[in-house]
Amino acid sequence: MKGTYIFLADGFEISEALTTADMLRRGGVNVKTVSIYSDRIVTSSNRTPVIADMTFGEFKASTSFGPCLPSDVMIFPGGMPGSSNLAAFGKLMDIMRQHYSEGGTVAAICAAPGVVLSKLHDISGKRMTCYDGFEDMLKEKGAEYVREGVVADGNIITGRGPGWAVYFGLRILEHVKGRETAEKVKASLML
Repeated sequence: MKGTYIFLADGFEISEALTTADMLRRGGVNVKTVSIYSDRIVTSSNRTPVIADMTFGEFKASTSFGPCLPSDVMIFPGGMPGSSNLAAFGKLMDIMRQHYSEGGTVAAICAAPGVVLSKLHDISGKRMTCYDGFEDMLKEKGAEYVREGVVADGNIITGRGPGWAVYFGLRILEHVKGRETAEKVKASLML
């Protein structure tokens, strides 16, 4: 899968999705939000409707699949039941596994590292973080849980929760566009 996409399911954490999109767009990444449904409107965990850039069908029709680069990123915001809804969507999980096995990057924050990224076939030994209470899902798959705000280990980037959304987005931006671009965006935010 070529490009950078944020996948949205009903019950997603709005700050994690939109703040991440904001950080990436400020840095010049053409990130697209994708509703996993046939409708672009997705309802956040706090009942705020958001219009995604594309439906899942539009994503499948317009995205180039095949060998991936580390700069191709699939992003999964947390929130409940948003994370569970993403993980239950088999077609998306199949794409995620193929994307990661081909060298693409996956990024998840809050509940999503445990609920969604635990669906990857091999995260054994990977350093990862998540929202408190979801770490057992990572440990069961052999990941090394670390209680940090944002953790990057190879082609996996994870964030702990909504309070870390800015830094999560900046870390993905650094991964895609380099440290200099991420530092410029960070400075523009007065961080």
